[in-house]
Amino acid sequence: MQDYVYFDNSATTPLDPRVVDTMQPFLSGFFGNPSSLHGMGREARQSVENARRQVAGMLRVDPEEIVFTGSGTESDNMALCGSVGAVDTNCHIITSAIEHPAILETCRYLQQRGVDVSYLPVDSVGLVDPASLETVIRPTTRLVSVMAANNVVGTLQPIRELAHIAHQHGAFFHTDAVQAAGKVPVDVRTTQADLVSLSAHKIHGPKGVGALYVRKGVSLTPFIHGGGQEHGLRSATENVAGIVGFGEAARIAQETMSEEAARLVGLRDRLIEGLQSVFPNVYLIGHRYLRLPGHICIGFAGQEGEAIKMLLALDEAGIAVSTGSACSASHAHEPSYILLAMGFDPIRARGSLRITLGRFNTDDEVNRFLQVMRDIFPTLRRLTSYSL
Repeated sequence: MQDYVYFDNSATTPLDPRVVDTMQPFLSGFFGNPSSLHGMGREARQSVENARRQVAGMLRVDPEEIVFTGSGTESDNMALCGSVGAVDTNCHIITSAIEHPAILETCRYLQQRGVDVSYLPVDSVGLVDPASLETVIRPTTRLVSVMAANNVVGTLQPIRELAHIAHQHGAFFHTDAVQAAGKVPVDVRTTQADLVSLSAHKIHGPKGVGALYVRKGVSLTPFIHGGGQEHGLRSATENVAGIVGFGEAARIAQETMSEEAARLVGLRDRLIEGLQSVFPNVYLIGHRYLRLPGHICIGFAGQEGEAIKMLLALDEAGIAVSTGSACSASHAHEPSYILLAMGFDPIRARGSLRITLGRFNTDDEVNRFLQVMRDIFPTLRRLTSYSL
């Protein structure tokens, strides 16, 4: 796999070697339970709390406001289900039509329990209009949940404005920042979010660990019951090695974010320009500028049906890209619900490529990708007509 080009960083990221080095002692010698009172337990507890400070630093919040979880999906579930608590018939939640399944499926579950859910529309580039929130929010709205950045098209949402509207009407605001945190600033002091979901493996940390920021004064119903770990919200013995790795990944992301974002924007824009020079029918999906630094989602007008062929040809050439969210891979034959919500017809909503760059991608890899795409182009079905 040495020559493999990995352009699917929105699905997951490779572990940073510095993160591996930080985790290693806790996979062997330092195996104490953080709840134990002896020396090894205290060592583990100190390491967990240090990681909590590091993750808090990435959001510029107090460490006591960070709750570690088993994943970003669990963090989303904790935010939504914990906000609802003991459901009554006057409970209302608002989210967007293009959220990650971790939000949408949780909302469907809550609807089955009697919660009323409203889904905000998006425009052709995947943006939520804050004015649409004003039209559906009501006195019974308990929570507004809109993601910071979309996982498929990369569009960044106006979460500051949305949070302000939610607070004006007495509702809490949650954002799934799994794709955004560590790549663009998610400063809670600025956005005023009450709840923020994070995941380690999107920022070159380990899989199997996430976090939920819970603003002081926000009361959630405990999600997992047991020994009372994580402020009583998520009982279970902590995944010490994973949490330590998350902390180190957050520290690195915080320190390198500006420099890394600028570099990724340069690679991203060179890729877009290179593709446009090869494919006369290529078009960018999502907002041109309000998008994640290393995120590209493209379609091929009139050749949307060739997207899978392109993906397989790239894979054969040792280049990993995606046709959408890894969490929706089992539904790859179906139109993307995100693109449908953006106004795409079912044919166009099936045919996109997602190319996402990360910390370890290089100029040479971009050159190789563009050369492979030039080689693929003549093998595709001839284009008869298309419209952008």
